[in-house]
Amino acid sequence: MSDEQTRGRRPEPRQQERRREQRQPDVVQPARRVAYEVIAAVRESDAYANLLLPTRIKRAALNTADAALATELTYGTLRMQGFYDRVIAEAAGRPVTAIDPAILDVLRLGAHQLLATRVATHAAVNESVELARQVGSRAATGFTNGVLRTISRSSAEEWRDRVLSGATSEDDRLAALHSHPVWVVRAFRQSLRLEKREAELEDLLIADNAAPKVNMVTLPGLSNTEDTDGLGVTNAFSPTGFVLAGGDPLHLMQASDGRIRVQDEGSQLAALTLSRARPITPGERWLDLCAGPGGKAALLAAEALAGGAHLVANELVPARATLVRKALAAVPAEVPVWEQDGTSFGEAHPEEFDRILLDAPCTGLGALRRRPEARWRKQPKDVAELSDLQSGLIDAALGALKPGGILAYVTCSPHIAETRGIVASALKKWGDRVRTLDTAAVLQGLSSAGLDLPGDGRSVQLWPHRHGTDAMFITLLERTK
Repeated sequence: MSDEQTRGRRPEPRQQERRREQRQPDVVQPARRVAYEVIAAVRESDAYANLLLPTRIKRAALNTADAALATELTYGTLRMQGFYDRVIAEAAGRPVTAIDPAILDVLRLGAHQLLATRVATHAAVNESVELARQVGSRAATGFTNGVLRTISRSSAEEWRDRVLSGATSEDDRLAALHSHPVWVVRAFRQSLRLEKREAELEDLLIADNAAPKVNMVTLPGLSNTEDTDGLGVTNAFSPTGFVLAGGDPLHLMQASDGRIRVQDEGSQLAALTLSRARPITPGERWLDLCAGPGGKAALLAAEALAGGAHLVANELVPARATLVRKALAAVPAEVPVWEQDGTSFGEAHPEEFDRILLDAPCTGLGALRRRPEARWRKQPKDVAELSDLQSGLIDAALGALKPGGILAYVTCSPHIAETRGIVASALKKWGDRVRTLDTAAVLQGLSSAGLDLPGDGRSVQLWPHRHGTDAMFITLLERTK
């Protein structure tokens, strides 16, 4: 097979070895190089962009302007990957599955620069071709140049119209325009429909593609207003945090020894809904059943310390348990961190805890603003597998709850199968031994600003487009006997 026939296609092992030997010195602009490395790591090893990008920026010693460019290129490319893939497929005259994955990453990065930034066309194309030279074969550079030149000949609006003309349904049109998988669009539509707010679907998809604000939490009783004066504005709803006006949040976390830390307002509200559902009786035992990476555990630990309660954190995965211990180091209290199987707690610790937070493992579809790659990483089959785990965890949590105790079931996903479906199944299984509390009333009581929470109040779904938070789902359940 000739080079002409193999341009842009997945290389054979011998080709990969040959091209490693032929690579030229790195002359790609550092911000683009960092963005490409993160995007490639997301694809190759399921890396998390929000964790890897700061490390790569620091390693490359990027200045402020280049760090901002690397951030925009990385997140912008990952967010709009689905749209760019449709553009690339048409410009290349072949499906993206027929293109070498490394070259496809280069093309996505180049397409983002051409269609969504002010980067000059010659810079976007030339640097992309150089990237292709370094990660692909010689033939792939010509392929990359040809595809990106084709993309550059039409405006972003023209490509949008061209892509949308091939949509097969309204959900497919929204999926193409706002770069979400069709199954995710359908899941969002179903959840909004339950609230009789289906008309908000496009607003939600737009919000998913907007850069989120940086929310900080101030651990109650461990910091004061002097620590945060001038740093930002108070959160809209959570009484324990603020929106950072600017600057490096990592520096602020380090300067405060972790008493001030990055945490989405929705996550703050999820923890506070449990800790402030009713007055704390000194001596209560609390459990954070799936505590990693530890943000909610730290907030609960501060709340428990102030009220005379005792928190236990549990996290099965050792690496995540280590993160929990680091997060809890900011709280001057003894908080044991267990590494036990959460589904065993009903039998291992029957009726032992007064309050339990179950922030269940989920698809993460509620945090696509912060982790845009999650939309491409998950599949519908993952929902079924996670639902089985979530059902086991909520059953175990209710078993570990004392009569009269409260469980907060939380997910960072609005998918009905992970939220209302899990709660409904648990209520059916436990019958009159469990009842739902007015979760909405508890949330409304946390802040003087009113929350728009349609429904009967037993479950609350927060939304990026409506509340400015991640799409957190929260339900309070009480063990009656």
